[in-house]
Amino acid sequence: MAPPQELDAVKQNGSATNGTNACIADKLKSASNQPQVHVATIANGSQGAAKILPNVLHNIGKTPLIRLNRIPQSFGIECEVLAKCELFAPGGSHKDRIAIRMIEEAEADGRLKPGYTVIEPTSGNTGISVAMVCAVKGYKCILVMPEKMSAEKHWTMTRLGATVVRCPNNIVHTTVADKIHKETPNSIILDQYGNEANPRVHYEETTEEILEQCDGKLDMIVIGVGTGGAVTGIGRKIKEKCPNCPVIGIDPVGSTMALPESLNSGPGFFEVEGIGHTWLPDCLDRSVIDKWIKVSDKDTFNMARRIISEEGLLVGGSCGTAVMGAIQAIKEAGLGKGQRCVIIFPDSVRNYMTKFLSDQWMLERAFLPDSDVSLSYSWWSKTVAELKLDSPLTVTPESTVGNAVKLMKEKKQDQVAVISSQGSIAGVVSLEHLLKQLISLKITSATKVESVVSSQFKRVTLFDTLGKLTYILQGTPFALVVKEKKNGNVLVSEKLLGIATQLDLATFVM
Repeated sequence: MAPPQELDAVKQNGSATNGTNACIADKLKSASNQPQVHVATIANGSQGAAKILPNVLHNIGKTPLIRLNRIPQSFGIECEVLAKCELFAPGGSHKDRIAIRMIEEAEADGRLKPGYTVIEPTSGNTGISVAMVCAVKGYKCILVMPEKMSAEKHWTMTRLGATVVRCPNNIVHTTVADKIHKETPNSIILDQYGNEANPRVHYEETTEEILEQCDGKLDMIVIGVGTGGAVTGIGRKIKEKCPNCPVIGIDPVGSTMALPESLNSGPGFFEVEGIGHTWLPDCLDRSVIDKWIKVSDKDTFNMARRIISEEGLLVGGSCGTAVMGAIQAIKEAGLGKGQRCVIIFPDSVRNYMTKFLSDQWMLERAFLPDSDVSLSYSWWSKTVAELKLDSPLTVTPESTVGNAVKLMKEKKQDQVAVISSQGSIAGVVSLEHLLKQLISLKITSATKVESVVSSQFKRVTLFDTLGKLTYILQGTPFALVVKEKKNGNVLVSEKLLGIATQLDLATFVM
């Protein structure tokens, strides 16, 4: 008879999901005269999950479908609204599904072998899931992530044993991953953006779970669009099984993936993570999407906070995007009593503890109304222009770190702006950032500034209030003062006017 640890790995429906489990199933059939391992039974009488799992990877999938109550009611929505809660996955997101599928398919076809390095460009969730699978299977892992993404994601990946490379937001992280791949012997890029395993796992597993949980009754499904894997895989299966069920794609304002093109206001910056791009991933099949809805960052994060406080679900920011889009889609479609809408909740709040959960973070982006503190200080509503700042310290990307540090020492400043030959802001170099980089990079006085420049800095204009600057400087020692040139809502260029520091503000108000 198979050892108990093997028998425990059998899935709750008793069927096999890979070759190993097929062997286990055969052993079970031939062991009818032997003592049996007991499997937990769930309320409906079917077999439940094994009591002991061989490792965390056996807990991927079978996420719950949970009814939303207070939020739909507050909008006068009468149809049933259900959330497919991928936030309960072991890695915290639906990306666990694609990580294990991509890695196991690469193992099966010989592209991934023991001792190899797995490389993946990621906005965070896939990276965490890939790092988790690599930790269990013993592979080395290198993840490439834009600087925009949360520190929590970076820390989680690092603790899972991955090497994390951050790249400026204006550089496509897939390009950086390709370069690392070429320089790393015995390595493989999984490529979630183009790997057919991405939509396939959602077609074969995620959608089937939803249909089973709903007993096949589904009147609308709403999905945020990132790599396109989830919406493509789910959308294709829904078209086959529930052809009258519309598939709604949700895209953040600033992304350009939605159709028709007139919905997009042009490429721009957006804070929400994991969804939206200004390019089209190969995995995305837009033909399965019946309707696109755009959602702003402000609506996204305020709704995500409501989901946490009113529904008790510890969701990530893009869940707020999905709910706001679903509310609009439900109202426009006129769904009512007896009908059902399912929303995909892709991840949890774990990766965003220092972001939208923080009132300070929300206030400095004007996502929350200003507090009553404005009534306490006469200077609160004055503008940044009244600070009378000195000319900013600047260096070029070709300057050396030694020259930058020398300039900061001479001028008694902790940061310098990096300005390109075209006059655009390439980023900043600060003492704080340099010290952090010493851990992961070999930096000498001869190192070029372009190798250590950071694009993660706060911006204000001359017309922003000192109240807004106060919120910003609670979390960072300085902010660049810029003059913006926009075409509608799209930032065309910006010119550096000064650098406002905590000392500048304190000197003015005290």
